[in-house]
Amino acid sequence: MAVRRPTRPRFVLLLLVLTAGTIITLGYRTQANGYVGKLKGYASDVFSPVQSGVLDVFRPVGSFFRGAFDYGSLRKQNATLKAELGSARRAGTAAASQQQELQALTQLEKLPFAPSLHQIAAEVVDTGFGNYQLTLELDRGSSAGVQVGMPVVSGGGLVGRVVQSNRSTSTVLLLTDPSSSIGVRDGSVIGVASGQGLGQALRVDYIFAPAKVTKGDVMVTSGLQGGLLPPGIPVGRINRVRDHTGDLQEEVNIAPLVDMNSLEFVDVLVWEPPSTLPGAG
Repeated sequence: MAVRRPTRPRFVLLLLVLTAGTIITLGYRTQANGYVGKLKGYASDVFSPVQSGVLDVFRPVGSFFRGAFDYGSLRKQNATLKAELGSARRAGTAAASQQQELQALTQLEKLPFAPSLHQIAAEVVDTGFGNYQLTLELDRGSSAGVQVGMPVVSGGGLVGRVVQSNRSTSTVLLLTDPSSSIGVRDGSVIGVASGQGLGQALRVDYIFAPAKVTKGDVMVTSGLQGGLLPPGIPVGRINRVRDHTGDLQEEVNIAPLVDMNSLEFVDVLVWEPPSTLPGAG
């Protein structure tokens, strides 16, 4: 037999809710004191749990609609912030690039070597890192005084030498090119440094044992190779010295001081080999 649940408690609860609502409304409208005010307080206490439950039910619905309206605003703000961040990053990159250019130009103005030689500032406008030759194209040529054979330097040291000069441009053969050979010295020890490719160390020949060269020393142009280059221009740092027993020459390599991949500005040194030197041309 089914058990019938009593409905009286539900009826009482409903009556209490309606009574409490009426008294609260009356209290607000009449600003009643005394008994009505007390009844209002009691009714608020009774009605408060029920009101809280109703609000808990409908609060997520209100939050959903409020969030739906706020979502579009947040997306717009997010897009604005991303655009501002992108602009800031581009401005920072541009500022860093300008700072690097300024530093490079400052180094070129204050070369610690060849102080007596006139300098022609030039910008690298193209590179020719192909399979045949490693070259740079400069935006200065014969009209600016650039001639074939002149050495090209950066703030760190030797880059190469001019092998072609047109009216408004010129071509520089890098010292790392396999066809490039220059006279170098470390103190009283003299040799010839030859290129072995971009990013590779230079091989130094004609260093006869027991020559006193030390790893970490900087080798400079000797000025004795037919007068093709002036003396004292930094070329590279010795990173390998090996003496093979029975060999006449020591195995010496030097790492170029200039990063050929990041050149933007260079100086062409106005240099004409003395005609009195043997082999000068």
